[in-house]
Order: sequence, then C-alpha cells, then structure tokens
Amino acid sequence: QVHMVESGGGLVQAGGSLRLSCAASGRTLNGYAMCWFRQAPGKEREFVAGITWGGGNTVYADSVKGRFTISRDNAKNSVYLQMNTLKPEDTAVYLCAAVLGKVRVGPQSYEYWGRGSQVTVSS
Repeated sequence: QVHMVESGGGLVQAGGSLRLSCAASGRTLNGYAMCWFRQAPGKEREFVAGITWGGGNTVYADSVKGRFTISRDNAKNSVYLQMNTLKPEDTAVYLCAAVLGKVRVGPQSYEYWGRGSQVTVSS
C-alpha cells in the first residue's frame, strides 16, 4: 500500500511563491510518473503538471506554463512543485498522484493519491 503526503501549502499574496512537496511511502515508485492535480470548490479536478520516472519528460497545463516547475527526487520517493507568480485563480487543494508509465492528464488513470494541501492566493 502506497501512502502519499503533501506539504508546503498555505496562504500567499498574488505574485508570491510556494513550494509543494509530496513524499510517498510503502514502496518505491519505480517506473511511475508523478503528477500534481488541483481542485477548487465546485470545480472538477484539474491536471497541473507531471514528470516521468527518469525526469526526462515534463508536462504542464497551459495555465501554469512558465510559472510552475515540477521536479522529483527518486532517492526520496518525492515530487515537488515550485509555484511562482501565483494568481488568485491558482487557489485550490493541490494533490499529488502516481501512475505507472507516462504522464496522463486524466485523473481516472492514477493509481495512488495524496489527500491534498490547500493553497490560497489572495489578491
């Protein structure tokens, strides 16, 4: 059983930065892509960014390109999301997830999920 825990969320003013972390335990996620999704109240879960096992391929939602950077440390079984130039519309619960193989933008494909970390951006 894989347990994923996010950290690093909080309240920040527009234009500010936050760094989210997600640590997985229970097994090593060899071969798994790790990704970030977000969900705002009343909205569907939305793909934010993903990275393959080797880190050679990253995918970003258009809404965060140039502002967010995903990275991972396989030795720590962890994935990170550096968020810069935050906007009020980035406010959401951010969840990390893992899927075997390539990055996928549909949440239904993901096998493991964290419980989420709240990010609130004030205007």
